[in-house]
Amino acid sequence: MAEYILDASELKERAKELHAGDRVILSGVVYTSRDAAHKRIVKLIEEGGELPFDLDGACIYYAGPTPAPHGLPIGSCGPTTSGRMDPFAPLLLDKGLAAMIGKGGRDKGVCDAIVRNNAVYLCAVGGAGALAAKCVKECKEIAFFDLGCESVKRIVLDKFPLIVGIDCHSGSLFEKHE
Repeated sequence: MAEYILDASELKERAKELHAGDRVILSGVVYTSRDAAHKRIVKLIEEGGELPFDLDGACIYYAGPTPAPHGLPIGSCGPTTSGRMDPFAPLLLDKGLAAMIGKGGRDKGVCDAIVRNNAVYLCAVGGAGALAAKCVKECKEIAFFDLGCESVKRIVLDKFPLIVGIDCHSGSLFEKHE
């Protein structure tokens, strides 16, 4: 297993280097989005509407951060279960999404879309939202404000530790090998 120190802007071009089990220390801009926001983004795509951020090369973190305590950019910011985004993820990957951050396995359609688009699925440690928040240096709510903590936010990460869960070579930490 290798370790990579990457900026989120590099994920699209460097995904082919990553393999399931590799460690990634990620910095840079990512967007938070959960199932309610994903549903709206897909609807905007289907209707030809303007998206809240450019999907091409983007990284989505499946998180619904809590409000920021005084003096901090964000509250608790742990990953949510990625499977809830599985109905939406293949389309977003086909539209240029480079990476997703979450926890747990993904369905076959998502795995196929990761391979097809040379993307990557990164896993964060669940249950450690307060620690994850220490890696967030900036946070700005940018879309779907009515969704509260599940609104889309643009966050800037600094040295966020992740593990490659599913790579674009069909490697997965979630497959059972017998």
